[in-house]
Amino acid sequence: MAGYIVRRFLYLIVQVFVLLTLMFVLFRLVPGDPASLILGGNASQEEIDRLRHAMGLDKTILLQYVDYLSNLIRGNLGVSVSYNLPVIQVIAGRIWPTVQLMLVSVAIAVTVGIPAGIISGLRPRAISSRSLLLIWIGFLAVPNFWLGLLMVQLFSVKLNWLPAIGYGSSLAMIMPAIAISARLIALIARMTRTAMMEVLHEDFIRTAEAKGIPGWKIVVKHALRPALPPVITMIGLQAGYLLGGSVVVENLFSYPGMGQLLLSAQNLRDYALMQGITVFFVGSFLAINLIVDLLYGRIDPRIRYD
Repeated sequence: MAGYIVRRFLYLIVQVFVLLTLMFVLFRLVPGDPASLILGGNASQEEIDRLRHAMGLDKTILLQYVDYLSNLIRGNLGVSVSYNLPVIQVIAGRIWPTVQLMLVSVAIAVTVGIPAGIISGLRPRAISSRSLLLIWIGFLAVPNFWLGLLMVQLFSVKLNWLPAIGYGSSLAMIMPAIAISARLIALIARMTRTAMMEVLHEDFIRTAEAKGIPGWKIVVKHALRPALPPVITMIGLQAGYLLGGSVVVENLFSYPGMGQLLLSAQNLRDYALMQGITVFFVGSFLAINLIVDLLYGRIDPRIRYD
């Protein structure tokens, strides 16, 4: 296990380096001069040149990249020119709302998706199971922003049950969390259904049935555990989708998280802030996948880290 963790950690460092390099280049290919956008159309060329020098934009891209890496290694993400604060301080004020939204979204997806998948997998040919499968396909086809708009129209405009925008209450989090988790619910349900159908045909399940063990015990104690690894794998891989979906959903509901902050930084070409948010997204995605890999051995004892 120790050797596996070391190898994965080294591989993670290489992944972070490659992804951050790619993002660094792509950000600078976006049209528009950040200094001009920040100062506005009434700024003089002297003021623009002064700000470009302060942002380091008067250097070549290679020198900007070297400065970025050297600062990143020291834990310095730079200063946000749009907020006039260190990037770490700006991000720290927005991390918790996004993390909170992600945790609630995953909790909803797991709570709904796994039981639905189990029920559907036990009787795959039943009408109820086929109906659930059609619902999951519908969830996969619906974009999260469109689902969010529908919920706003129904629950905020017509019924006046839930607030359309804002943050700070559990009610304000319901619609954003559902909009983000809907697709994940469908994926978890379908994956759990498929995994359960495969496991229920294994020899050890037939042995348990022959011993007269009640059906619910067979499902919970014998079938569910070996069926979970592919489900957990999929949840880990979907972490990137959840973070990406939060950008659209947070702006739709005026939710003050990392997604809304990223769009604001992109509009102002705040390179330092955009790169800092990218570090957060990339690091979170890779860390989640590493944790998922390490959980395999705890869930399924057949898995070994050689």
